[in-house]
Amino acid sequence: MNFWEAAFSLPAWPLFAFMLALLVAFAFEFINGFHDTANAVTTVIYTRSLRATPAVIYSGFLNFLGVLLGGTTVAFGIVNLLPVDLLIAGRSGAALVMVLSLLLAGVTWNLGTWYFGLPVSSSHTLIGSILGVGIANSLWEKKGLAGVDWTKATETGLALLLSPMIGFVLAGLLLLLMKVFFRSPRLYTPPEGDDRPPTAIRVVLIGSCGGVSFAHGSNDGQKGMGLLMLVLIGFLPLHYALTVNDPEVAPTVLAAVGEVREAYAKAEIEIPKRDEKKGETEAKLGDHLAVIEAELKDKKSFEELPRDKESRWEVRQAIAGAARALKKTEKDDKLPQEFRDKLTKLRKEKLLPAVEYVPLWVVIGTALALGIGTTIGYKRIVKTVAEKIGKTHLTYAQGAAAEIVAAIMIQVAARTGLPVSTTHILNSGVAGTMVANKSGLQWKTIGKIMTAWVFTMPSCILLAGALFWIGRLLVG
Repeated sequence: MNFWEAAFSLPAWPLFAFMLALLVAFAFEFINGFHDTANAVTTVIYTRSLRATPAVIYSGFLNFLGVLLGGTTVAFGIVNLLPVDLLIAGRSGAALVMVLSLLLAGVTWNLGTWYFGLPVSSSHTLIGSILGVGIANSLWEKKGLAGVDWTKATETGLALLLSPMIGFVLAGLLLLLMKVFFRSPRLYTPPEGDDRPPTAIRVVLIGSCGGVSFAHGSNDGQKGMGLLMLVLIGFLPLHYALTVNDPEVAPTVLAAVGEVREAYAKAEIEIPKRDEKKGETEAKLGDHLAVIEAELKDKKSFEELPRDKESRWEVRQAIAGAARALKKTEKDDKLPQEFRDKLTKLRKEKLLPAVEYVPLWVVIGTALALGIGTTIGYKRIVKTVAEKIGKTHLTYAQGAAAEIVAAIMIQVAARTGLPVSTTHILNSGVAGTMVANKSGLQWKTIGKIMTAWVFTMPSCILLAGALFWIGRLLVG
């Protein structure tokens, strides 16, 4: 069964809602392109390294490449913020409301702040919207605040909170270091008239712009993919529960279960299992392994699992549950290192690829939306970053320092699976260079950016939660 067959198996109203959700999800990434990536082109435009049109086309292309080559670690950091079994529990309509609410909240906030020229973070927007529907759903179901993976949310929140501070300090320090080795006053004074940077600096500025754009694509592009996977899993859970890219990995997953059992036996460690006599209700590693063995026995492909039964979802949950249990065991430094290394390899190479995947069409669609979005509507944010953060025009050295730091930080975050804000890292980097260069800051603008930074996530939590609550009242 392909995408279209799965989609048109939905009744009329869910099919309409599904297509709308896909459209809004791509729109979010399109808006992300001109909202966030404007930061990347600011320095090359305002230092006259490139004219505006070639700058945004260049940035858009590298955003496209960043999405294609960036992997999926950040994408599933986003997906796992909201326990996906919540989407399945609400098959009667809650899942549809949940996905549409977080999408509409994100798009509304991003468009509103763009209109006023405020460079807010699409990462804050998206994560706030996900948290909002998770919390609202839990309150609706009278389960308190259990609808969010708070451990993952805390980790993500810290990354978003600390990264701008680090960007501010590092960009300022890099500018001071540049002054030690490159003494030309021309690098540290605002350009006048049609003055352009020296060739070497121009190459650095264009290269760093490309680096930020590529890094933005590899990090923020993955957020878009994660958003689309929430849509697909929410509306078509039995089709997208297990990888459609390589369903023939079913025997590999089954073999991995045997290898896990062998590793535990060799280390003389008992595999934990739920003890019903003690009243335990939560499945443990042994229970997850048993489900995988029972369901995948003699199966050459995931395609052999029926799509009209819950067994596909049970296998997904068992694989994901086993991976979580193994990851927890891997962190126990009291266990033999060889044993833990073996579990890490099995988890990352054989188990997770079955459930943490992104269909190729989603990758390409996200890349196109982000890349095309980059070329449109960038002017409002560019003007704010270049003219309204510092009291003077951006200098060549300031632009290079801010973008080099931003490119490195965002790329490292993408590789480690942490969603960070391109907007706040680059803006704080520009502010750091203004302080280091004694150029002064426009505190009115800084105040607006800080206010947006502080209020974006709670505002999106409230907006998404309110939309979800209204939607549930309407659909029952």
